[in-house]
Amino acid sequence: MKCPGQDSRYWNGEAIFEAPCAQCAEPVEFFKDESHRTCRACGHRMANPRLDFGCAAYCPYAEQCVGPRPGVQKEQPLKDRAAVAMKRYFGSDFRRIGHATRVARYAEEINQGEGGNSPVVLIASYLHDIGIKEAERKFNSTAARYQHQEGPPVARLILAELGAGPELIEEVCDIVGHHHSPRPEETTNFKVLYDADLIVNLEDNQGERRSPRAHLEKIVARSFLTDNGRRVAARVLLG
Repeated sequence: MKCPGQDSRYWNGEAIFEAPCAQCAEPVEFFKDESHRTCRACGHRMANPRLDFGCAAYCPYAEQCVGPRPGVQKEQPLKDRAAVAMKRYFGSDFRRIGHATRVARYAEEINQGEGGNSPVVLIASYLHDIGIKEAERKFNSTAARYQHQEGPPVARLILAELGAGPELIEEVCDIVGHHHSPRPEETTNFKVLYDADLIVNLEDNQGERRSPRAHLEKIVARSFLTDNGRRVAARVLLG
């Protein structure tokens, strides 16, 4: 079970706040789970003044949970910076932040048995729905075709700003651009993301009105693209 304090599904409006830069006093925006941010005005790297390490003071997995603590200078992996960029892009839309985070968690688990490229899988998981805001703004719709159309340009801009390589950018944008619609031949990276997204969507649907077990069994047997995706789906949806 993930620590509720770090799980974005439990966040509220106070999860994003501003603090004055210690060097120039300009406001610096933080997400509650970020350990550091760089001031855009002067470039000073400052620690999150509200980050409560709590159990992280003694937990051996603290860095994996809350990231590097103040005073620890370490470059975050690209997948972690993509997660932060996704959170910043969606702002106070905690439902979509939570969705992307859960997809990434299932994708990481599925990929352990499938052997995909972990950075590509996780970055695509965080950014797969990144086109929703533009789809709603331009078309007043979240339909898959509009997400597929609007997602890649946003993902490309985010990844370029993060310094991602061109091959990774191209593959992630390709996945984002058709993540609801598998082609006849797909990469393992796509299949893992597709299965993780499907699990989260089905899991959410059960919260609204639970489907008959026989119906879920058919979906698990027929709709997933990877063996490990089916196994994880069976555990999550069938108990």
